[in-house]
Amino acid sequence: MSEDRQAPVRVALLGCGTVGSEVVRMLLADADELAARVGAPVEIAGIAVRRPDKHPELPQELLTADAGELVESDVDVVVELIGGIDPVRGWLLTALRRGTSVVTGNKALLAECGAELAEAASASGADLYYEAAVAGAIPLVRPLRESLAGDRITRVMGIVNGTTNFILSAMDSTGASYAETLDEATRLGYAEADPSADVDGYDAASKAAILASLAFHTRVTAGDVYREGIAGINSSDIAAARRLDRTVKLLAICERVAAEDGTESVSARVHPVMIPKSHQLAGVGGAFNAVYVEAEAAGELMFYGQGAGGAPTASAVLGDLVAASRNRVAGGRGPRESAHADLPVRPMGQTPTRYHISLDVADEPGVLAQIAQVFSVHGVSIAAVRQRDKHSTASLVVVTHLAADAALEATVSEISKLDVVREVVSVMRVEGEDS
Repeated sequence: MSEDRQAPVRVALLGCGTVGSEVVRMLLADADELAARVGAPVEIAGIAVRRPDKHPELPQELLTADAGELVESDVDVVVELIGGIDPVRGWLLTALRRGTSVVTGNKALLAECGAELAEAASASGADLYYEAAVAGAIPLVRPLRESLAGDRITRVMGIVNGTTNFILSAMDSTGASYAETLDEATRLGYAEADPSADVDGYDAASKAAILASLAFHTRVTAGDVYREGIAGINSSDIAAARRLDRTVKLLAICERVAAEDGTESVSARVHPVMIPKSHQLAGVGGAFNAVYVEAEAAGELMFYGQGAGGAPTASAVLGDLVAASRNRVAGGRGPRESAHADLPVRPMGQTPTRYHISLDVADEPGVLAQIAQVFSVHGVSIAAVRQRDKHSTASLVVVTHLAADAALEATVSEISKLDVVREVVSVMRVEGEDS
């Protein structure tokens, strides 16, 4: 090997919080092993943090508060673990345009500006890796982008936010309210002081945009993803699901959808759903993540593991860093963006879904007929009806077949206005069952 090939791969680290500090620890502790895997030493050239004086645990000679200057120095790979969009977007674009490879776990930036970053990487020949942006330690981005590149993926559905999964799992197992389980998640460190990014579905929507882009070779942004959070889920919803041998999960669902004329589009959505207890995702508890992939040739695949945390996420970052460093040493290139399909994103109203609708209705003859008539008018087929009497009212549960989401929404709106309907108790989408 030539002397040039033996030169260290110089790494700039932007951000050194929970994940970044673990990356530093692993780089220093496993330096010899990493050098053997890469073919050259991997050397930390600098660490950019907001306040260097607050990091006495780090090598002081490596610290800087000027991330922009560090990016423009003599480095081979920039590892970004700050998060957010600006000013990080500018730093990473600068790095990529200079031919410096980038490893990032920044899901919000990728979901918003992924195409711009990919174009900059492609133009300069730099690598852009982001395994840590979705599902922490779970190897998911690389299988979608490389292992399944020769297959046709039809669906990606999964639990990609550990905070919401912890809350819903606890509500199901203990019967506690949403507020109580959110407080517990905060106490245990699963939820931030401001949990809105998690519980309102923003975090999962960013990840859904990345997954849909990879799976369907189409540029999908976070703004393209339909989003609902879990704040409206109550104990009654959990109990209703349990009575039907189902459980409630917040899922990211990305699908390749064909219209009647054969034209295809992409559906990307995040919302709570009821799924059967028998489904592979139903048993995923606590703060774990799991993603279910359906492909024409490979069939059904399941990816499961820790979706967050310092060490698990650092593992994904180090995997990307090794790949980018090997390419530097060997003169190779990582995978480029694949957006050739350029499919349109289907609006949520046109997306086929199923509903579970719980109603309190008058206990009198003809009620079911009136409700069924509304379903018929909107072209929504009923799959099952269950009724329980209680004094002068009855509890009615209707489960639908697949129909356009807008038709289902219109059906529920009209049913709520019927004189025989006292209350629409809950409305939830259903996944994981035949239509």
